[in-house]
Amino acid sequence: MLTVNENSRYFVPAPAVGSILGGAELAALGEVVRSGESLSQGRWRDAFEQAMREHVGSRYAMTVTSGTVAVALAVHLLDLAPGDEVIVTPQTFKATVDPLLAHDVTVRFCDVEPDTLNVDVDSFESLITPRTRALILVHYGGRPARMDEIMRVARRHGVRVIEDCAHALGALYRGRRPGALGDIGCFSFHSSKNITTLGEGGMLTFDDPEWAERLDRIRSNAADGVLIPSPLSAGPYQHSEPWMMWAGDSYEKECLRIRHPGSNATLSEAGAAVGLVQLERLGELAGRRRWIAGRLARTLAELPQVRLADVPEDIHHPYHLFTFFVRPGQGVSRDEVIHALEDAGVQVQVRYFPLHLRPEWRGRGHRLGECPVTERLWFHEQVNLPCYPSMTDGQVEHLVLALKSALTGRRDTGERGTSSYEEARA
Repeated sequence: MLTVNENSRYFVPAPAVGSILGGAELAALGEVVRSGESLSQGRWRDAFEQAMREHVGSRYAMTVTSGTVAVALAVHLLDLAPGDEVIVTPQTFKATVDPLLAHDVTVRFCDVEPDTLNVDVDSFESLITPRTRALILVHYGGRPARMDEIMRVARRHGVRVIEDCAHALGALYRGRRPGALGDIGCFSFHSSKNITTLGEGGMLTFDDPEWAERLDRIRSNAADGVLIPSPLSAGPYQHSEPWMMWAGDSYEKECLRIRHPGSNATLSEAGAAVGLVQLERLGELAGRRRWIAGRLARTLAELPQVRLADVPEDIHHPYHLFTFFVRPGQGVSRDEVIHALEDAGVQVQVRYFPLHLRPEWRGRGHRLGECPVTERLWFHEQVNLPCYPSMTDGQVEHLVLALKSALTGRRDTGERGTSSYEEARA
């Protein structure tokens, strides 16, 4: 569990690690090290990918070295051409959309829903043109976007959908998992995420066998090229001896065009082994997050100064982020709330700065006013609170009291309800 750093100004810091690592993960690492097997592209990667296929419900699940790499490779699989258009969310980490900076395409930022911060379906459809090839969305904070409506619009217009699922592992949308709701799902196993593969790691999930073949080549240092059979394969250069393994398909194929030069994007066996254990513990880890989120939501529901998004019964929210909004004109501003929480030892990180206003995208012509809902919420209303499995009950209660004080200007020491996670489970 978290040990509070006495040298830190925060009693409730933002998480450096979004899950909990323990004996089971150490045992898996020991088994990998003692096995004497390869530490790359081995049985642990196979097992982790199989477990993710079963969890997500996709035909393929393929590990890579990070969530950023996963999104970049997903964009590559779209085979974008100059002049194509891609619609993206402005309310996400920059890695969701920055791979598009390497492509000669037009990027259109889609405004978000004012309660969920997910892409607004009507705004999405209004941005589609005959050149639109894809939508890249994030399931903000772990809450799935309105995927049924989004996919109906996307299919009607022939638009591919990439789901950034970095927050959404452990979520359910009408009985289905993010990562199998669109065309490609991209997961991150960064240290801060719902599970980790030793700090870095990513996954792509999809159903297309051609994409699987291309992706496996790219992540294994082989070029993604347009290949046809070679006449050399039937001649004197054909190979069958085991020592010629490095020849691969060198004599069997001719390359007509290179789409990607290939890279080493292979998740290590140690990372995959820890990821497999963490995935098995996902219910426990997500359960703790949901209990903390429920405690915070009950507190905020009593305060007229704020608003929360309702979570429908057909949505299972893993609460990678816990977000609420300060109502304007209710006697306290968003910035005053954040300053009061910081003074009380609660670290607040408002995620994320609207991407269309970052310098790299302003350099491509994007401007203030392009996504007015996103801008209003981020600059004036949005607050993200710490919510992660290693928070102690004491830290949760400190956060509850700090919230009440920040929003009402008074300290509430009265009845707080169930204050122990173990009590609630019992």
